[in-house]
Amino acid sequence: METSESPFVFKAIAAVALLLLLAPTVVTVVAAFNEGNYLQFPPQGLSLRWIEAFLTGPLFRESFTFSFRLAFCATLISTVLGTAAALALVRLRFRGREVLRAVMLAPIVLPGMVLGLALLSFYAAIQMGLFRTFSGLLLAHVLVTLPFVIATVGAALARFDRSLEEAARSLGAGPVRAFFDVTMRVTAQGILAGATFAFIVSFGQFDISLFLATSEMRPLPVALYDSIRYRTDPTIAAAGVFAISTVFLSMTLVHVLTNRKGKRAAPKG
Repeated sequence: METSESPFVFKAIAAVALLLLLAPTVVTVVAAFNEGNYLQFPPQGLSLRWIEAFLTGPLFRESFTFSFRLAFCATLISTVLGTAAALALVRLRFRGREVLRAVMLAPIVLPGMVLGLALLSFYAAIQMGLFRTFSGLLLAHVLVTLPFVIATVGAALARFDRSLEEAARSLGAGPVRAFFDVTMRVTAQGILAGATFAFIVSFGQFDISLFLATSEMRPLPVALYDSIRYRTDPTIAAAGVFAISTVFLSMTLVHVLTNRKGKRAAPKG
């Protein structure tokens, strides 16, 4: 039997959970504007000195740029491969399809440390120029971002009405044109969502990067981990602010683009 107190209890639980999720982010952002010389909360005062130190210092700026470039490349590759794989898994019927799906989605559930150590040993054993190289690190990031694209795009394709594509074919469109003009347009939100997940996962990937990165090739999470052991100034928090901002802006951009596509596709009354 439902009571009037139930909605309030659920709202209170949701509010507490949201507070716990946002608290570390809020502390990081506030600490980045600390006027003092040490990483502390609450801050001694407000200042932009540590934001300026991040922008002018080479350590975190180069790591931030490298992480962005790595995540961008991994997102492009995983989006193309993930969309093709999702299309095959949804539309084709062949023996071992579910096993293949499970293998492709396995990196989501595998511990990052185990996967990173396995890749490090594999690269060192095969001697194919992947050990301690950008190509090897990029391949590892594609491996962990690909399942998110496959799952998201696969869900969008599963809801897609194939009669729309068949109608385009009946009107004279070839299979390639029908796919790009109809299927891709209708499932664009799912593809954009998968690409966003891939970018966020790659940009914040720590476990695998810790095993495969080098001193000349350090993503931002690894640089933060190395620095926080020896430094206590708020530059670390400033770097975290830029990382948080990058993720927030990417999600906002996708939200704007998908809403715009939805309004264009909506019928005019």
